[in-house]
Amino acid sequence: MSVDRVPEVGDEVEYVPGFRAVVTDIRKGVPYLRRPGCTEWPAEDSGALKVTRTRAERIADGDFR
Repeated sequence: MSVDRVPEVGDEVEYVPGFRAVVTDIRKGVPYLRRPGCTEWPAEDSGALKVTRTRAERIADGDFR
């Protein structure tokens, strides 16, 4: 987990305890998130997002789609 890192596009984040999503876009400073089977949505509290894996870590894990 990347502690105290500002989320970037492609990063996996925990947006509430136990729930993860991927940052798909950042519009006007607001990260947009997506989970499998869900539509994209703006993060309600971008300051509460915790980066669990960076885009580079996801690529290295073979989990980048």
